[in-house]
Amino acid sequence: MMFSRSRLIVTAVVCGAVLALGACGGADPASSTGGATGEPVAGGHGRILMLSDPRSLDPATLGNAYATTGALGNALYGTLMTTDDAGEIQYTMAESFTTTDGGATFTLKLRPGLTFSDGTPLDAEAVKFDWDRLKDPATRATNLSEASMISSTEVVDSTTLKIAMAAPAPKYAHSVITSTLNWIASPAALQKGAQAFDAAPVGAGPFTLTSWTRQAAIELARNPRYWDAPRPYLDRLTLRTTSDTSQRFNTVLTGGADVAIESNPVNIEKATDAGLPTTVMALSGGTFIALNTRRAPFDDVRARQAVAAALDMDALNLAVYNGKGEPVDTLFSGTSPFHSDTPLRTTDKATAQRLFDELAAEGKPVTFTYSSAPTTENRNTAENIQAQLGAFKNVKVNVKVIEVTELAALRTTHDFDAATSSAFFQDPEPRLWTAFAAGSAANLSGINDQELNDALLAGRTGTSEQERAAAYKTVQQRLTELSPVVFLTRAEPSAIAGKNVGGLIQYGLGSLLPDQIWIQK
Repeated sequence: MMFSRSRLIVTAVVCGAVLALGACGGADPASSTGGATGEPVAGGHGRILMLSDPRSLDPATLGNAYATTGALGNALYGTLMTTDDAGEIQYTMAESFTTTDGGATFTLKLRPGLTFSDGTPLDAEAVKFDWDRLKDPATRATNLSEASMISSTEVVDSTTLKIAMAAPAPKYAHSVITSTLNWIASPAALQKGAQAFDAAPVGAGPFTLTSWTRQAAIELARNPRYWDAPRPYLDRLTLRTTSDTSQRFNTVLTGGADVAIESNPVNIEKATDAGLPTTVMALSGGTFIALNTRRAPFDDVRARQAVAAALDMDALNLAVYNGKGEPVDTLFSGTSPFHSDTPLRTTDKATAQRLFDELAAEGKPVTFTYSSAPTTENRNTAENIQAQLGAFKNVKVNVKVIEVTELAALRTTHDFDAATSSAFFQDPEPRLWTAFAAGSAANLSGINDQELNDALLAGRTGTSEQERAAAYKTVQQRLTELSPVVFLTRAEPSAIAGKNVGGLIQYGLGSLLPDQIWIQK
């Protein structure tokens, strides 16, 4: 069976994205071939393999994407909003999130009667507390950049919160959906301190914590107070982390896990061939090497341009993904309204060597350390880049493998030369802004270019598709000229499951929804 990757693919249980994402009054999804069939079954124990371990259960420290801890955050805290496969907003614990002034202010309306797992209300005061807290640098929030876009919040009534923005951001709902802003924890529980909260986190999600053995297993139990009955379908959930690509696939294939969150297209193809349910999101942007423009060698644009010109992405794709990945030739995918055929970069080994030699002649040979995540594909990517650059003179690369939490910390320490990172998205706002705008904590490369900043702002505030398309064309041109990052491969947020599993649903940046999963007995 052939599947198109131009849209979200769900070969497990769906009834269309709107129903599956909980926007149809809790109606259960129907079945399709490739996974469990029939009506969703209540009960059972689900085992999910994640790609990253949490350093805390505080939602501020988690990551709301497939490659981080999206499934865990969704399990403990639920969601305010999600997206369908076209990127359209679907409301869950929020009833609406609206602006009448072009994104200068927003009004968040919550469903009435929401409660945390301890029975206390999840109201506008709770959202205000959590969102204000994320803006405080002392919180060390993963999504400080997104939270800092808010100037102030005001509680109108128990279900209504008014939000004033630091600058107009018409698409700010997507900032909420793809970040930890989407997860609300009990203010009272958070105020007890990090240690107490990690022992007994209180959210309004479909599951509650039973136990957490660090670097091992997170055990969760069904939350009987969850707002969207009859979900969750499962009684229990166990989350573990497996960074090894082969181990993830083999564990699901042999029944050792029910679901594996996936990042490798090779495993998706193997799962499809084996008749296992899969889900894949097709996104623009992709993974990249962030080159730190704050210090040598990449404070010199020639060093960045040399690395970009030296790398052969087809060779990297073959080495890392057996040719099954999709190199990032353009910033936007072919299905995006902002797509431009202009390539982001071109392999030109002669130009690369000339630039390396030019820098060496000035006493600045290019030597750097590449900080990589520990997953199989990230390690293989780093080693392939090291090997490719090893064929050139006057450049030397060392590889340093660090944990995902350490990579996240680089946003604040800036203590790196080059590092694994990404900017992938359905709508470019907010991700392109946070990734490349001056002053953004998520601007890992530290690039600061006025023309780029202006274009990012125009793309953010444009009121028509044509205005935004023109702005993002400039963004791509400046990224090509400045080379603050070298895009590698399209991200394909994915999950695979056992044949008796239904309800594989992702949203945003591939964040898996555990309340949808069910297991045929």
